Amino acid sequence: MLKVENHILLPGFETNTWLLWDDESGEALLIDPAAPSEELLSRIEELKLRVLYIVNTHGHGDHIGGNKFFKSKLQAPVMIHPADAGMLVDNKKNFSEYLGAPLETMAADIMADEQTQLRLGTHPITLLHTPGHTPGGICLLAGKFLISGDTLFELSIGRTDFPGGSHSQLLRSIKDKLFVLPDDVVVCPGHGPRTSIGMERKNNPFVR
Repeated sequence: MLKVENHILLPGFETNTWLLWDDESGEALLIDPAAPSEELLSRIEELKLRVLYIVNTHGHGDHIGGNKFFKSKLQAPVMIHPADAGMLVDNKKNFSEYLGAPLETMAADIMADEQTQLRLGTHPITLLHTPGHTPGGICLLAGKFLISGDTLFELSIGRTDFPGGSHSQLLRSIKDKLFVLPDDVVVCPGHGPRTSIGMERKNNPFVR
């Protein structure tokens, strides 16, 4: 069975770092590690998980700040869509330079797109390219869980006023890639509480 839990590693930004795992095989993904965290590391050890990949849904600084720490501790490669790969090595592009807390930059190990095949145990993980918040934004569909990054939130959507953002592209990504999913898919966003595809399709005021 697939399980997921969120951890807030960067309280100032309330970024959700998602730990997704298969409880039979113990294989896991660590998604959007916002900052280093010994507490989350201990949780991974407590669950006896083997993190196969560290996945960034996009390249903004509040989603990638823990990449280097967790890669060194878990010996897991970092994965991002190629359109956002430059953000991992340029603190102006990931905005950490402007926030007064430049990151220790580190290039991705793997470029991920919709052809990338991931699996946790017997469960396939589908990568959906959802540009709009950033050019290389991705979502991960794992069974009935959708890790949506900053594409879709509870009754909201990702910002599109940053460089590389596109409001029309984001709406197209949501309508064409996410709102075609079943109502009962649980949306696990980059910020804020969980929601569902059915809830957002019917009630999200930004997507009509």
